[in-house]
Amino acid sequence: MSVPHALLGLLEKRPSYGYDLKRAYDQHLGTTKPLPFGQVYSTLGRLERDRKVKAAGVESGEGPERRRYAITRSGVTDLERWLREPEQPEPHLQTVLFSKVVLALLSDRSAHDYLDAQRAAHLQRMRELTVLRRSAPLSQALLADHALFHLEADLRWIDQTTARLEDLREEVSQ
Repeated sequence: MSVPHALLGLLEKRPSYGYDLKRAYDQHLGTTKPLPFGQVYSTLGRLERDRKVKAAGVESGEGPERRRYAITRSGVTDLERWLREPEQPEPHLQTVLFSKVVLALLSDRSAHDYLDAQRAAHLQRMRELTVLRRSAPLSQALLADHALFHLEADLRWIDQTTARLEDLREEVSQ
């Protein structure tokens, strides 16, 4: 996730304070990984430096001043460009799952045991996401679907790799 672009997208609707941006981000985009306040303000500082946002008012009161930020024309242009660009298709060819299998084989440990444990962890996470999907608002259900589809692909890979472990053992031991 591009935090700068997410903040630009949230600011496009209306000028906001950092605190409000963090809440909106967490509500709509960061449900499983909330955005730290420090990251919000450091990102806003960089966006302001790069003229993607500007101060749209300062509120004084008890405590530190509160700055409201607004997106600039340059920020809108950058956001539009980012939204149009397709993301690099996943997956990466070097994954942690694959690395652990190969390293287990190279060290004469049980790759089969690792794959069984990983399968169980994936199935547990899929059960959790399925429960979430049933009761969640549409945006959260769609995120759960995305994760479920990736986990299903991993499970297919785990099954195929388990079936071919001896061939892989021979290949990596040469």
